[in-house]
Amino acid sequence: MPATTEPSIRGERPAQATALRRVAVVGGGWAGLAAAVRAAHDGHHVTVFEASRTWGGRARTVTLRHPTELTLDNGQHILIGAYTETLRLMQLVGVDTEAVFVRRPLRMTYPDGTGLALPDWPAPLDVLAGVLGTRGWRWTDKLALLATAARWQATGFTCPPHTTVAGLCARLPQRLQQEFIAPLCISALNTPADRASGQVFLRVLKDAMFGVAKGSNLLLPRVPLGALWPDAAVSWLQQRPQPADLRLGVRVTSLQPATVEMPGQRSPSGNGLPSITPHPSAAHSVGRQWTVNGEVFDHVVLANSASKQTSELIQQALAASHESGGHQNGLTNTDAMAFEAIATVYAWAGQRSEESTRTSTDTHSRHLDRIEQMLGVTHTLPHPMLALRHSARHPAQFVFDRGQLGGPAGLLAFVISASGTETGPIADAVQQQALTQLGLRIEVIQTIVEKRATFACTPGLVRPPMQLAPGLTAAGDHIQGPYPATLEGAMRSGWSAGEVKSTT
Repeated sequence: MPATTEPSIRGERPAQATALRRVAVVGGGWAGLAAAVRAAHDGHHVTVFEASRTWGGRARTVTLRHPTELTLDNGQHILIGAYTETLRLMQLVGVDTEAVFVRRPLRMTYPDGTGLALPDWPAPLDVLAGVLGTRGWRWTDKLALLATAARWQATGFTCPPHTTVAGLCARLPQRLQQEFIAPLCISALNTPADRASGQVFLRVLKDAMFGVAKGSNLLLPRVPLGALWPDAAVSWLQQRPQPADLRLGVRVTSLQPATVEMPGQRSPSGNGLPSITPHPSAAHSVGRQWTVNGEVFDHVVLANSASKQTSELIQQALAASHESGGHQNGLTNTDAMAFEAIATVYAWAGQRSEESTRTSTDTHSRHLDRIEQMLGVTHTLPHPMLALRHSARHPAQFVFDRGQLGGPAGLLAFVISASGTETGPIADAVQQQALTQLGLRIEVIQTIVEKRATFACTPGLVRPPMQLAPGLTAAGDHIQGPYPATLEGAMRSGWSAGEVKSTT
């Protein structure tokens, strides 16, 4: 997928003193708030419509009561150092990015200590040293991975558009495919390697390993997702010289082109006010304005999630404005996109069972003993994040120790990417997986399934365009761009869509 050029907030330009516009943003998720921040930053009057009662969209904070109030996220998220636009936008609205993240070199190690762990060295020396020092891999495995990475770098991290990740990595040893490529792919694209786009996978690798300094670093949130972006963005928007109009619990049901009369023209009502009567040619009229729930705006950003309702709303608007062709074809793709779920199982860690000690291998048992000696009664993990061996019986790919990430001691988060939607079987399977692989009895307190967490990032996927019509843009992690459905993709998309062109 070709890279797109997104505006950067580096070297902020002054707010526009003239030609201020009324901007409507439909959707208060990460992309929508990024669009609102862009428009407000440029000096425009911003109104944000959000149908739910919570900011943040699919990356939001939830509150549980088990048995006391507990603040969690609707899923465990990871950022990486290559998410430069996300970090810059956070800093723009006042977030201390050094304080809200635990930054660690890339680590994909398993409970028995095997797996890849990069040192805190400059790229590409960190990758070279990490691969050569990986426990559990044969020298032939290590050399095969380094040779493959060198080939990818020599070709500019490109491949034919219809290549899957599995096809891309078919020549690698089976162990590397299972223990490195598969978990890396599922965490980055939320799509299994046999169905995932090799092109997008390589783009993520390129940015992480060779794009910016420390681009491969893991950024593990130590605060709820709301504090990372939505809360700070909302506060920033409210404190502008021209405060944004933020409307929670307001669903947009009407999007139409509008005709605005020139000064001196008589409105149909005879009251001297501008006419806002929808008209088929309104997208090409003076001002190219749109009505949202009957209110007139100069620019509209549709930052809703990809859904049938969103497609219908946009199709209605484009049909009324006589826009057709590629834009409408792209929106049809929105309806046709497949989606993957992500499940997060939150659980309290209990004591290690004697049965698991007897049935585990000697190496695994010794490792668990070291964990217990080191951590004592909390029975948490040796690192904030561990990879887990994934199978049909053991669905979780990763486990996070929330006690090391600002949460209560003993709280674990098991992540099942590309999961099913049934919570009961997932929770039961994770309990068994924790017993088998970590030697821990866990008490599941909540299983959260985001059914449409990301689009299925398959080869050759055509994503909806950002530019829909004059004065009408779309934003979201599913909109056309170089990234899979990630927070970085959402933020870049929102920042770009929030720019009000002088021609609108």
